[in-house]
Amino acid sequence: MMRIAPIASSIDFVSANQRSGGFPLSRIVYVNGAFLPEADAKISIFDRGFLFADGVYEVCAVLAGGLVDNGGHLRRLRRSLDELQMASPETDAGILQIQRELIARNQLREGLIYLQITRGVADRDFAYPENTSPTLIMFTQSKPVVDNPLAATGISVITTPDIRWARRDIKTVGLLPACMAKMLAREAAADDAWMVEADHVTEGSSSNAFILTAAGTLVTRHLDRGILHGITRQAVLRLAAEYDIDFEQRPFSVQEAYQAAEAFVTSASALVLPVIRIDDRPVGTGSPGPISQRLRTLYIEEARTTLS
Repeated sequence: MMRIAPIASSIDFVSANQRSGGFPLSRIVYVNGAFLPEADAKISIFDRGFLFADGVYEVCAVLAGGLVDNGGHLRRLRRSLDELQMASPETDAGILQIQRELIARNQLREGLIYLQITRGVADRDFAYPENTSPTLIMFTQSKPVVDNPLAATGISVITTPDIRWARRDIKTVGLLPACMAKMLAREAAADDAWMVEADHVTEGSSSNAFILTAAGTLVTRHLDRGILHGITRQAVLRLAAEYDIDFEQRPFSVQEAYQAAEAFVTSASALVLPVIRIDDRPVGTGSPGPISQRLRTLYIEEARTTLS
């Protein structure tokens, strides 16, 4: 069901830039079977992703033109779709073909590839419509993933109440609370936010949260409906086990985080990123710690050898 559309000429891109008010639009994106310039990508105003946030998404890192942990992302995508009784317009093999085609057409060497599936187009009604065709979109983002300067300096986070819905294990496009948390962090001159529920950290605004206790034990919240089941999180815990780093999967309090020897976050876009300040309090020495740095190195080394 995938249609390969011709790449637009440079004249087409100039026209697209003029239509966008000067913002340089030059990527090729994918929308419901077609590859086309991003300025020409259109979705109906009746798409349920737009009206109800009735959709799910995944973000996969790209290194050296290959996909990192893509199998895990596609398995989580299927789980999210199943939890919402939502159909998929493509098989895993079909999605992989589109991802690779987008990487090739955009000559992407390092960055991210985003995909989103919504329930499709129907007249506005809260109940799930019957017999709709799901909407599938994908696009790439070129950015440094391995050579992220924040990996060397670490990031600062604030804590903020977790105001999200109760099914955070489903990776839905309803991200307004996460946007609000990131804006609170920006207003506090911090890099990001950690969500807090009943005085315990659930996760970051777009990442999973880890601390290292003074006794040398890695701690991250256990999997339940309160957090997203992170693909990078899973890989880091496996690496910790392989390299004899003790870890526990349990809730940890804000006070425990203040007293941690190290802290870091994991996500597809950040990989493993040290946290050096929490609520303007230094974590450990106030610099990226050795365990955080080691796990980042191990993860990147493994990712480079298992690209798809």
